[in-house]
Amino acid sequence: MKRRIFKLAGFIALFTVLNVYGTTPSKVQRLTSPDGKIVVNFKMTDGKPTYSVQKSGKTIIKPSNLGFVLERNDSLNSGLEIIKVSKSSLDETWKQPWGEEIQVRNNYNELKMSLKEKNGKQRKFNMVFRAFNDGVGFRYEFPKQKNLNEFQISDELTEFALAENDSAWSIPSYKGVYYEMLWKKDQLSKKDTVTTPLTIETSDGKYILLHEASLIDYAKMNLFPVKGSSTMKADLTPWSNGIKVYAKSPMVTPWRTVILADNLNQLANARVMLNLNEPSKIKDTSWIHPAKYIGIWWGMHMGKYTWSQGPKHGATTKNTKAYIDFAVAHKMNGVLVEGWNYGWDTDWVANGDKFSFTKPYPDFDIKEISKYAEKKGINLIGHNETGGSTINYENQLDSAFRFYKKYGINSVKTGYVNPLLDKKERHSSQYGVRHYLKVVETAARYNIMIDNHEPVIPTGLQRTYPNLMTQEGVRGQEYDAWSQDGGNPPEHTCIVPFTRGLAGPMDFTFGTFNFNNPVYPKTRVQTTIAKQLALYVVIYSPFQMVSDLPENYEGNPAFEFIELVPVDWARTIILDGKIGDYVVTARKDKYSNNWFVGAITDENARKIKLKFDFLEKGKKYKMKIFKDVSDSDWKTNPYAIKIEELEIDSNTVIDLSLAKGGGAALYLKEL
Repeated sequence: MKRRIFKLAGFIALFTVLNVYGTTPSKVQRLTSPDGKIVVNFKMTDGKPTYSVQKSGKTIIKPSNLGFVLERNDSLNSGLEIIKVSKSSLDETWKQPWGEEIQVRNNYNELKMSLKEKNGKQRKFNMVFRAFNDGVGFRYEFPKQKNLNEFQISDELTEFALAENDSAWSIPSYKGVYYEMLWKKDQLSKKDTVTTPLTIETSDGKYILLHEASLIDYAKMNLFPVKGSSTMKADLTPWSNGIKVYAKSPMVTPWRTVILADNLNQLANARVMLNLNEPSKIKDTSWIHPAKYIGIWWGMHMGKYTWSQGPKHGATTKNTKAYIDFAVAHKMNGVLVEGWNYGWDTDWVANGDKFSFTKPYPDFDIKEISKYAEKKGINLIGHNETGGSTINYENQLDSAFRFYKKYGINSVKTGYVNPLLDKKERHSSQYGVRHYLKVVETAARYNIMIDNHEPVIPTGLQRTYPNLMTQEGVRGQEYDAWSQDGGNPPEHTCIVPFTRGLAGPMDFTFGTFNFNNPVYPKTRVQTTIAKQLALYVVIYSPFQMVSDLPENYEGNPAFEFIELVPVDWARTIILDGKIGDYVVTARKDKYSNNWFVGAITDENARKIKLKFDFLEKGKKYKMKIFKDVSDSDWKTNPYAIKIEELEIDSNTVIDLSLAKGGGAALYLKEL
């Protein structure tokens, strides 16, 4: 046994390794979490590997299959034997450059087994399991070997045989685009093929989250129920030719993750996925900063501006300067500009290969604008819509990022509005995964942060590449501008924090104050103003957009909360909630002792008893609350809001009334 203590910048780690050698290692191997509550059992039965998971003595996942089918139906899941076993442990604490808390504890026990075919080609792979106090991760590793060099994966046989046919929140994998759908709840056995994360609510009021971590050069994992049962099997997004993954040893798969939580707070604060990603490859992260920004964007949706050239072109020098002035006046540090570059004048979805990422339109003087922004202390956020043409984008990546760095642009919002990349491959295929990573890696070389729209679902890569700030992959607030179903229903934002939001930061783009829609009068924001404010606390992103037109904020006292709310946090607590019904979230500012609380509800009005026992005992706080009034209603009276102040401490309890589709936003300033 080897024990090592590491003291490195940002964390302290205790690492223990135990190698177990022998001619015939046991066919049953057992791994427990550091607190002893979670148990993983790995078993070889007639040469086939399976695993199971228990927590506190209760079976969560029954014996479940592992393995692969390679090209030409060549199975790699039978005739296997264990040839080596090793166990190790790690307990470290590492610091995030940004996040929902400052430090993350990475504490696990690991079990690694080397498997080999007894006969035939005698190919090898390793099964690696890590047990944390909040869940389990496992992956496959293929060492370098003569009989398995370059190969193709036709199917991954990984299963999650859930012990109970519980209900789960999900969206289908192949029946929509960009993950921009409404999450629905039904039993596991009734699911279609669904994307992960899959959030399961157990019959005894607990939660299971199935997802993956460190998706690098592999296909996105989806899940489907086997023969109408509660066993969920992996389904990898294929290339257009049907192949799932092109591989070459040595290689590792993404981690398959199982988070086990007793309540919503544990679920939201589980860090299994982050911890299963590699530490930051960016040594100096001093240039990486969260931001609150306004953008030339909503005006296009409202018909005031256009992305393309013409009399209503939005991205002009004059207009951008006006947005910069507004950002300065209202304590924001960024301005996003869409429609500044050549490529928007035709059908850009069909002709994404015509986009230039270095050629501004004539009425957008980037030199003048960048100097003005620098003088005012505002960061410009560039916009690179590709129309799904990744080849065209990759051909310009270096020249584009050099261009942005020259003009002081340190953030770029990317977009891939096309059902298929390069009119051929799915966004969540290995092809798409490779492209997105190339963009982030290239951006890092030029000190550029990325906000990725139409992405593959996040898997914690922001730990390895902290310039990957936020991503879309959600039916966001733009649907309240043009969706033919009328917009996002009030329950939607009570669901996504515990589904898509658990995969990583989510660029939802809320903050709309004017719900009149001149383009689609039957489509609108289905919240009250107070709920729009609360969303800045409930839905996490280190890049938060202030979505509306500047004139819709001027003179509105509710805008003060948006000016005050931070985007970088020291601590996060889910105080109360029920998925799909309501959420109450508290976050502590990273740079002060101030707290912010957001409470939101679905289409039903409700009363909440809000305790402040999370505050430091003995301290007094001045609370400013922005809340619905007695007759607020998202349909009939969405703009009514009341602002109150009072002094509170950790013993304070208040009754909070949330209107239909409403909410409340609280600012707690330490006295």
